[in-house]
Amino acid sequence: MNDVQSEIDNLRAEINRHNYLYYVLDSPEISDDEYDSLIQRLRHLEEEFPQFLTPESPTQRVGAAPLEVFGVVEHKVPLLSLGNVFSKEELEAWYKRTLKLLDGQNPDFVCEHKMDGLSVSLTYIDGRFTVGATRGDGYKGENITQNLRTIKSIPLILPKGTPSLIEVRGEVFIPRESFNKLNRERAAEGLPLFANPRNAAAGSLRQLDSSVTARRPLDIYVYTMARLEGEEFPETHWEALNYMKSLGFKINPNNRLVDSIEQVEAYRNEWKEKRESLPYDADGIVAKIDRLDLQKRLGDVGREPRWAIAYKFPAMQAHTILKEIRINVGRTGTLNPYAVLEPVSIGGVTIKQATLHNEDDIRRKDVREGDTVIIQRAGDVIPQVVGPVLSKRPALSIPFSLSAKVNGVCPECGSRIYKPEGEVMYYCPDAACPAQAMLKIEHFASRGAMDIRGIGEKMSMILYEEGLVGDFADLYTLKNKREALLNIERMAEKSVDNMLEAIANSKERPLDKLIFALGIRHVGEEMADVLANEFGSIDNLSKATKERLEEIPAIGPKIADSIVAYFGNPKNREIIEKLKEAGVTMSLEDTGTWKKTLAGLEFVITGKLESISRPEAEGKIKQLGGIAKGDVTRKTDYLVVGADPGSKLARAKEMGIKIIDESEFFKLLK
Repeated sequence: MNDVQSEIDNLRAEINRHNYLYYVLDSPEISDDEYDSLIQRLRHLEEEFPQFLTPESPTQRVGAAPLEVFGVVEHKVPLLSLGNVFSKEELEAWYKRTLKLLDGQNPDFVCEHKMDGLSVSLTYIDGRFTVGATRGDGYKGENITQNLRTIKSIPLILPKGTPSLIEVRGEVFIPRESFNKLNRERAAEGLPLFANPRNAAAGSLRQLDSSVTARRPLDIYVYTMARLEGEEFPETHWEALNYMKSLGFKINPNNRLVDSIEQVEAYRNEWKEKRESLPYDADGIVAKIDRLDLQKRLGDVGREPRWAIAYKFPAMQAHTILKEIRINVGRTGTLNPYAVLEPVSIGGVTIKQATLHNEDDIRRKDVREGDTVIIQRAGDVIPQVVGPVLSKRPALSIPFSLSAKVNGVCPECGSRIYKPEGEVMYYCPDAACPAQAMLKIEHFASRGAMDIRGIGEKMSMILYEEGLVGDFADLYTLKNKREALLNIERMAEKSVDNMLEAIANSKERPLDKLIFALGIRHVGEEMADVLANEFGSIDNLSKATKERLEEIPAIGPKIADSIVAYFGNPKNREIIEKLKEAGVTMSLEDTGTWKKTLAGLEFVITGKLESISRPEAEGKIKQLGGIAKGDVTRKTDYLVVGADPGSKLARAKEMGIKIIDESEFFKLLK
């Protein structure tokens, strides 16, 4: 029994870790099939040994806790997950259990695609979209109203005469074609690619800056109605779908009403064959009992409703030979392993390479060179190695070691590699490493950074290999090397002039774009914007201590260490000096975007602001020269009032202090 308890504890710990990676960080390490196997094993043990079942078990809840930074929305009707079946036999077993609870009644079903996106709830009061939230743990979700407002397929106002309150649930997703285009654009800009549409959609909805969300090609299909006030609730799920459609909600046209479990099976088999033709990712179908009174009678058990089931498609997998594990060097110095495969076709696409993430991932899966491996198109897009076929492993195979593979040195420059404590990646420490230098030049010139048109991957390589630039700061010396540029194949005078003009124009790019362009590890576009507004100049940022950086809500120890290390590197400091000499914009004040419009004014914030966190609001006040305080005093100029204000509001009224709401506050900031 101790062994059983130990296995259950280990399974719960592993599943909770993967829940956190998937639902909170949007960075899964395992496939859905591997996760389902862990859940099935844990559920089997808990059924066999019910004395070990606890309310905290992953089988008794949904997802993971919401991110506090967005604020929390309580789901009045729980937003539960679904049980899974994987075969006709399992589907029929679920159906027989359901019939027993319905006293033999044969229900109709609504069949829908199980889309691979992010579940959200949308609440409308008096016809206006008021609150949008993620699933969270099924009972409380993250308030992402502002981000959801940017999705054009979500109606903000319903037709006149609509109910006083309606709450619907839907799946936010990125269509495949839009996802591929998004990744092509990110590649062109030197940005890391999204692993799959689901991660891209989830990450887009969790942006603190809703303008970033607005630039992502998000869409939604609404799939159920949770609450309705002011109108009579429909009698069936199918009627509810049509009712929501009449209100302007987007409903999946592939939904189907059927009258038998055999037709559910047929629907699943039909779309199993046609799944490649879908414009979005789907990993199965969902069968829901149509009559809502029967749904209510069946209720739910633990984390799952009894009246619905997900019938999963088989994963798109194939077997092939892993010929070699190779290493490439990223622009931040990471050593990235990838698999070179014997070409194999999966879903009509020939796969020759696959991601391996990092050494820990390789060792966890115990993948070795020469193995016959299982390849899967993760999210039907990015190829990944699921694991080895151990029965076919060569006799003399050895476990993989990244350090041994490269003899302990960077394969590009020969510098001794290192692995920081607590991290999974190996790094090359040499800022002048050729692989890093070329990628950093490309990144510096990318659209999201300094936006130097004409300098992409190929031109970055040519400029570096021809000795015209040694680092990205040298781009500003090319104006003196016009003749050398004209000697480059296919570079006519017009092309050279356009490039030099783009380089000159890039000097005016704002501070946040420059910070992003520097290529500091863990500093993306959003973080660069935070740093620009917080410090106002490269000089101030370069002097920031780890402790000062960690005072900023969005920055943790890893990011702080990375920023301090970057500016502590002499080579990086030399590059920044060259940028200064070239006349590149180095501060917000240089562009007039950091005027002290709130100089001397004292603010206090009470209650919860809808579109910005309190630390962010206080940061903006300080950036504009204002003072942010915690308590109302005679010196207070403005009290900013959000939802559910505290006693500060009454005190401010007594003192005659100016009281403003969130919209008035943003007008002051502008």
